[in-house]
Amino acid sequence: MACLAFRPGVALADSASDATANSPETIPEAQSVDLNEPVSPETLLESATNQRPASSTPPELQSDAVYGPAFLESEVIYPESLPELDQAHPLLLLGARVPPGTATRLAWSPSQSFEGIAVPTPVLVVNGAQDGPTLCLTAAVHGDELNGIEIVRRVLYNLDPNELAGAVIGVPIVNLQGFRRGSRYLTDRRDLNRHFPGNATGSSASRIAHSFFSDVVAHCDALVDLHTGSFHRTNLPQLRANLKDPAILELTHGFGTTVVLQSEGSPGTLRRAAAEHGIPTVTLEAGAPMRLDEDSVNEGVRGIETLLGHMKMVKRFRFWGNPEPVYYQSNWVRADRGGILLNSVDLGQTVAIGELLGTVTDPITNVRVDIRAPHAGRILGMALNQVVLPGFAAYRIGVETSDDPDTLLDNDHLSADDDVAEQESAEESDPLAE
Repeated sequence: MACLAFRPGVALADSASDATANSPETIPEAQSVDLNEPVSPETLLESATNQRPASSTPPELQSDAVYGPAFLESEVIYPESLPELDQAHPLLLLGARVPPGTATRLAWSPSQSFEGIAVPTPVLVVNGAQDGPTLCLTAAVHGDELNGIEIVRRVLYNLDPNELAGAVIGVPIVNLQGFRRGSRYLTDRRDLNRHFPGNATGSSASRIAHSFFSDVVAHCDALVDLHTGSFHRTNLPQLRANLKDPAILELTHGFGTTVVLQSEGSPGTLRRAAAEHGIPTVTLEAGAPMRLDEDSVNEGVRGIETLLGHMKMVKRFRFWGNPEPVYYQSNWVRADRGGILLNSVDLGQTVAIGELLGTVTDPITNVRVDIRAPHAGRILGMALNQVVLPGFAAYRIGVETSDDPDTLLDNDHLSADDDVAEQESAEESDPLAE
């Protein structure tokens, strides 16, 4: 069984000089708050000001120093019970000391932003009264993906620090620039989810990615990155995971009734970068962009709460249904003609070969073309009813297989975490870059 190792409540300093500056005598202690209580923007800004200055850019991550065995003070065999310990350690995060049994609201400020102004982003932290792993939840890496924001809010606000083993760090809106503009991208039209783990001296997007990876992600023992479909597409709630990695495979087993799709992740995605730095990471896809879908949010919350139970981070164990099939293969079915797309199938529906998926009708000539399933499978993602161009990826069909995943092709040539299809060589400035 794969091991999920953790450093109980201990966050590492960014450098030797930071280690001195961040000694327990100098680090301010975070105030325990009721996360359900609203907070004013002025209070959040004050919190950010009291933490490490945004102008101090962390050095490049040294994976051996951060994830070396010297820091693995104990190990948990996932999903076995955590050891019963008397008291947890404080969590050192974002220039603050979060004591055991504390729920608080911190702020991450990028070391720089496109406008040259560091904007504080809320970071919700619940450090449990007992030792355990640190689970991180990130949402809105793409600024127009709203379901994940609400999932993080509901999970974090319902956690009782006195009943928690380990810590949960939630960042509801990673890409605050894009969120404020209702855009998938950063202000410079770059996709933040193509620049992790980042570069302290690179482009604006690379610097923001590096700051977030160093300041937040490096403190995680496991990570769930929340996304939706993109460009007027919707996804059946599903996990994207590199099932060839035993630790990640074990992580997917904790989500209950959630579809799992094999996907290694494209270079530069948060999921792949974190996994390459030794942090088991999955992407949870649910719903469509620019929409809050209650069913997708509820399924996401149930999946993460089930995961917390499997990881023994909470005492109450929530069993959510029987596991869904694992899909090691999938492909997009594309529209061959442009026009108005009207769907004939529903998300999650099982289809037979040749079954009608939808129609595309030219509104000028009234010529209608059927789109039919090239093979049997299940609809894991689909375009919403809309006007489409020829070649538009309209339906994603997952195929069950019992083959060894090591012998199968990966699905990243068909889509990445943002759920659009094969343009991995597209320019960053291309609005359809994937």
